[in-house]
Amino acid sequence: MIKCRLQIATVAFFLVQGLATVHASPGAHGPNGEHLDGAVSTGASGLMRLPDSSINVPKLAQRRMGIRTQLVPLTTAAVSAQMPGQVVVDPNAGGRVQPLHGGRLEPGPSGLPVAGQTVRKGQVLAYVRHHAEPYAEANQRSQHAELRTSRTIAEHRVKRLESLEGTVPRKDIEAARAELAGLQQRERAIGASLGSREALVAPVSGVIATASALNGQVVDAKDLLFDIIDPQRLMVEASTADAGLAAKLESATLSGVEGVTLRVVGAARTLRDGRIPITFRAQGSGTEAISLAVGQPVTVLAQTRDKLQGAVLPAEAVVRNGANEAVVYIKVGAERYLPQQVSVMPLDPKTVIVTKGLGGDNRVVVQGASLLNQIR
Repeated sequence: MIKCRLQIATVAFFLVQGLATVHASPGAHGPNGEHLDGAVSTGASGLMRLPDSSINVPKLAQRRMGIRTQLVPLTTAAVSAQMPGQVVVDPNAGGRVQPLHGGRLEPGPSGLPVAGQTVRKGQVLAYVRHHAEPYAEANQRSQHAELRTSRTIAEHRVKRLESLEGTVPRKDIEAARAELAGLQQRERAIGASLGSREALVAPVSGVIATASALNGQVVDAKDLLFDIIDPQRLMVEASTADAGLAAKLESATLSGVEGVTLRVVGAARTLRDGRIPITFRAQGSGTEAISLAVGQPVTVLAQTRDKLQGAVLPAEAVVRNGANEAVVYIKVGAERYLPQQVSVMPLDPKTVIVTKGLGGDNRVVVQGASLLNQIR
């Protein structure tokens, strides 16, 4: 009887010890081969962060949080470069409307266009009525009056000579007619300059990007009144300190912008603010409009011909810890997840490659990592 009681007590002791210890699943290793399946002493079984920074997540909580994991074997991917840039106008598909001379602005046949309005090449957008200085205008009117008087005298002289045709030499009649024609042309030119107006036409077909014109506005020469762009033909200008990067580029995308791909046009050979500008042409997918605006700051993710070895993961799998370090969560047990510090490089807007911090047999959280990261 005493021996039986001792056996029961021994089994109970080991059972309590087993319940007080949580073991990770075997086979999980760090980037240097170290084991991540060590035991963690805890008496908790709920959702909480353990003393070693790992997180205990019951099965029910995992399903509610939508936690998904996958094995991430090491692979080879193209090295990417991240560059700041901005959207610019394609010089062959955009235009500016500026007056050649100053004057007062008048609306065109369809009124003054506004930003966002579609226009066609050659369309009259507005008129600029020129106004000369009072002294210059008085001289023009005086000259016009003198020419009108001279033209009237020349007309009478031509009629008189034509009535004497046969007695007056032919050359005198032709000279009088030529003088009359010259006076008529000069009179028309001076008259047209009085109260003349300049038609402002659209140099290209597209959309009005900016409009700074009001009816009756007084403008000077070269004032920018309208900017016209083609929203389907935009460009992106990025900059880099690597002068040889442009020769190694294969493709490029925009971070955070869906449905837009970039094609390399070329790189400048002159430094601008200590960096090399690289120009890309933005292309939309299918017939969808490009969701970009001129002047919009963007981040260019460019893929090069160089290769890099690492683990490819969705961008949402990488989160930031309290020290602002990039980490991923590794599943080391049925209900235990361990944060692992990593070094990452972006491949495209949705994918990154982990170059340091992961082993080839790690099961990484690829969905729900941000929720795990909030558990304290």
